[in-house]
Order: sequence, then structure tokens, then C-alpha cells
Amino acid sequence: MSPSTTPAVHAGAASPARRVAAQAGFETRAILRNGEQLLVTIVVPVLLLVGLVRTSVVELDTAGATRVDFVTPGVLALACVTTAFTSQSIATAFDRRNGVLRLLATTPLGRGGLLAGKVLGVLAVEAVQVVVIGTVALALGWRPEPTGLLPAAGLLLLGTAAFTALALLLAGTLRAEGVLAVANLVLVLLVVGGGLIVPPAELPGPLAHVAAFLPSGALGEGLRGALLGDGVPALSVVVLVAWTAAFGAGAGRLFRWH
Repeated sequence: MSPSTTPAVHAGAASPARRVAAQAGFETRAILRNGEQLLVTIVVPVLLLVGLVRTSVVELDTAGATRVDFVTPGVLALACVTTAFTSQSIATAFDRRNGVLRLLATTPLGRGGLLAGKVLGVLAVEAVQVVVIGTVALALGWRPEPTGLLPAAGLLLLGTAAFTALALLLAGTLRAEGVLAVANLVLVLLVVGGGLIVPPAELPGPLAHVAAFLPSGALGEGLRGALLGDGVPALSVVVLVAWTAAFGAGAGRLFRWH
């Protein structure tokens, strides 16, 4: 008698959560394996941290705090912007130009899953940034206020939401080459006069008033307040929430998938 043959059992389709997790893993690897992206997201913030702590080229009124304690929150804010905005806007714009977004949107992953995967990928890269920057800062003598760690994490999430929404708004409305130029220009402007590293109050002229109401200034001020033990300014939270809502509404209305 012939032995019975059992038909092969085929696994069903992956669940939505697994599809999103796979996309998030892909997004994370794409950033961390790209030399240019790695330079912007990891190397530049670390070099800036070491340079600002070890030299006095940039004059800062630390209000009695050590230089490393004062500088580190701003560098963490910069790291959030480089990943959530600069890196994500450029990557999404070129994916859109090459038809990748339109293709993925028609797969079981869907548009919602694609966006969720991108956001989770950004958060994963930011986790790596926080570990690397935090380790270097601790080696330089950083002593953050323990009670401010949780509020700081919340601010980073809120900042990520605001700048990812801005990235999608930019990537979904401009040509890829335009996004490349604008994203890098905006990053430079935010570093120089956006309140990320240098507090808005220390900026010259009208910039001191404008920067406090920019998402960059709000994120930088909020992180400094949390990690220096001064408390998170209510204005920082309000400004970040308002910009997140505005950028999100704009991206939802104007984003083009092709």
C-alpha cells in the first residue's frame, strides 16, 4: 500500500502588523546602510556635540550649567530633525519619483501601512541616535536630570511627529531634486537660527522672537528645560502640537503618490 501523501500547508498572508514591521525594518536598514544618510543622522550630530563641548568657538550662555549639559539637549533635537525631516523627506521624494510609493501603495501593505512603516523606521533610527549621542555625552560628563528623561522622550515623539509630517508635505508636493535642495537648506537654517542648538533668547534681533514659535525652537527649548531640570515650557508643547496639526493637515491634503 502506497504511503499517504500529505499536501503541503501554505502559510496564510502576513498580518498587517507583520507587514508594517517588515516595512519599518526595511526603512531602518535603508537609512543606516546609506553612507550619506549615516553621515547626516549620526556622524554630524556627534561631531557637533564634541566640537561644541570641547571648544568655545560658539559663545553660549549656559546659565550656570556645564557646557555639555547645556549642549546635549540641542544636539538630540538636531538628531530628531535630521532623521524625521531631512532624511525622510529626501528618501520619500526619490521613492515617489521612481514610482516606489505608487507601487507599494497597491500592495497588501497599503498606503496606511507604508506610512506607519516609515514612522516606525524613523523612531528606530532615532533610538540608535539617542544611544550613540547619549553615550558620547555621558563620556564627556553629561549628567541629565533623571526626572526629565520621560518628558524628554515625549517631546522627541512630538518633535518626530511634527518633522515627519513636514517631510511628507515637502516630499509629496515638490520634485525630488527640489526636495534635496530645500531639505538641506532648511536644516542649515534651523541649526544656525532655528533655536535648536542656540536658545531663541540668545539669537540676534527678530530671530529671538521668531525661533521660539518654530518647531525647531520649541523642541530645543523643551528638551533643554526637561534635561536641565527646569521643567518643560508649556509654550514648547503648544507650538509643537500646533505645527504637527498644520503639517499633518497639509500633507494629508496635498501629498501626491506619483
